[in-house]
Amino acid sequence: MARLTRPEKHGARRLGWRAGWLGLVCCAAAADGGEQLPQLSRMSIEELAEIPITSVSKRAEPLGDAAAAVYIITAEDVRRSGATSVPEALRLAPNLEVARTNGNNYVVTARGGSTGNGNKLLVLIDGRVVYNPLNAGVFWEVQDVMMEDIERIEVISGPGGTLWGSNAVNGVINILTRSSADTQGTLLALGGGNQERDVALRQGWRLGGDGSMRLYAKGFRRDGNRTTAGADARDGWSGRQAGFRADWGAADDGVTLQGDLYDRELDQIASGERRRSGGNLLARWSHTLADGGALQVQAYYDHVYNLMPGAVLFGESNNTYDIEAQHRLPVAARHELVWGAGLRVWRSAATNGAILVFLPEKVETRLSNLFVQDAITLDEDWKLTLGAKVEHNGYTGTEYQPNVRLAWKPTPRSLLWAAVSRALRTPSRVDRDFYVFGIPGAAYRGGSDFRSERLTALELGYRAQPTASLSYSVNAFYNKYDDLRSIENGKAAGTLTIGNQAEGNVAGVEIWGNYQVNQGWRLSASQTLQRERISLQPGATRPAPAGGAGTLFGNDPPHRYVLRSSLDLPRQLELDLSLTRVASLPFPYVPAYTSLDGRLGWRPSPRLELALNARNLLDRGHAEFGNVTGGTPRAVFDRALMLQLIWKF
Repeated sequence: MARLTRPEKHGARRLGWRAGWLGLVCCAAAADGGEQLPQLSRMSIEELAEIPITSVSKRAEPLGDAAAAVYIITAEDVRRSGATSVPEALRLAPNLEVARTNGNNYVVTARGGSTGNGNKLLVLIDGRVVYNPLNAGVFWEVQDVMMEDIERIEVISGPGGTLWGSNAVNGVINILTRSSADTQGTLLALGGGNQERDVALRQGWRLGGDGSMRLYAKGFRRDGNRTTAGADARDGWSGRQAGFRADWGAADDGVTLQGDLYDRELDQIASGERRRSGGNLLARWSHTLADGGALQVQAYYDHVYNLMPGAVLFGESNNTYDIEAQHRLPVAARHELVWGAGLRVWRSAATNGAILVFLPEKVETRLSNLFVQDAITLDEDWKLTLGAKVEHNGYTGTEYQPNVRLAWKPTPRSLLWAAVSRALRTPSRVDRDFYVFGIPGAAYRGGSDFRSERLTALELGYRAQPTASLSYSVNAFYNKYDDLRSIENGKAAGTLTIGNQAEGNVAGVEIWGNYQVNQGWRLSASQTLQRERISLQPGATRPAPAGGAGTLFGNDPPHRYVLRSSLDLPRQLELDLSLTRVASLPFPYVPAYTSLDGRLGWRPSPRLELALNARNLLDRGHAEFGNVTGGTPRAVFDRALMLQLIWKF
């Protein structure tokens, strides 16, 4: 692929800006300026508590009754944030840690464990698990949807292994998009600024009496950043994506079929461009039974291809086949049972180079599971939830993940809950099959007997809405980890091996709240405090590099504070501000930073929206993360401005 010279890049940017301004002028002229926009359809504090969520118990229940540390990012939150990617939208969740590692990747986790892979957080998009068995993490650069199609994002901090299985250790993120019935007509979204350009087009239409469908296509380019030393980080990237969704019937009694194709080109310091491409196809059938129960069957196929050229010359193709079924039934007056089973098959094929090697090159891994959970109503104020999941995988055999939750409603607008849970992070190919050759004194290999990392979690939470304009949530947790991944000295001099010789605990508290000052002004605040104590087990062999006490747990800030203001101004103007303070990271050291982001939006008609987004207004730039193993230069993120347009016609 030919590269632009610096003058050509500047010319392309100027051309992009001119095209963007021309589009704004044309669209503004075409919009119906005389049509007044109704009052913002933002949910009230009371309505937020009644949002039906499914991620906590795999059945619809009001947010206010969910016995878990759960936060909902609404479609309105996403729109008013100006976020252009899923990880940026996740910054809205106070119970998540989101840090940008470079221009094309993020670290996203909850309650500690921030690594380049984020291997203790389970992420789903419309029920499709985007966990990658290569490294037990998430390739955030390929997880994308049209931001205008997001219905809500359910974020649970704390283990969810009983319902969602392995890797739902520290939390679950469930990204849900709108039904195609709610995205009819044509939508054009354009964005341009000093660091990125975006374009997206969506078309929706009806299919017969109760059917609907939408198609979308989008493309983007993100410019590279500089390193802390002032050099070019060579972390720019670009991507293209297209997909569809079709729905028949209702959400709880109908059929959904959807799929995506994508391609990414990622710059790197070494020669050549990394490539990530793939696609997925999902089908889901839901049916409401006469006895008040429900059935759901879902199946999907997901393909990912990863190419890393240059000296390492590594490629990997991964195919995932997944099918699951669940049945919800009211067993008796006081019981509501949810049970189900599933099978997931991963087929991974590596193209090994001279340095990075997976042995064997081809692997097929099966993961089967059976789960059951019973929500028992003890009386009108008390509810007890008991559940367990049994999983069998090809690496460690059969394992169990139980869960007990007790909830008490002292008043109709408050909930006190406690939970004890066990969750697992099962081995990945990096843990078992990975080798690094050709680097003197740093030969590296996976552990052939690597076991699952284990968590036992204690949680206590309180959620309340004392007035119609105020709500808050306080969640305390204590996580005890065993058999954590560690780096150990190998048998041969100068070699390193992955093992399970680390352990420790993480304790903390999450607090967030919303206050509706008046009809057009809402304030939100949150703080997260946590203390990590991770170390090698007694008698463990300390590795040659002493970084991170020989563990690969993560690099996490001990505290984080966020204050947000969302204000409706006269003449259909909107002003949104977000102030964030993140403490310094311990190893490797990353300085603390304070960032201020803002958005000024204008909605002259229901069909047209213009917005100016600003990022990092307080300083020239800051770093957000450093890998626990060091290596790549740290990127610095400068001030960014972007003009966005959304036009519905």
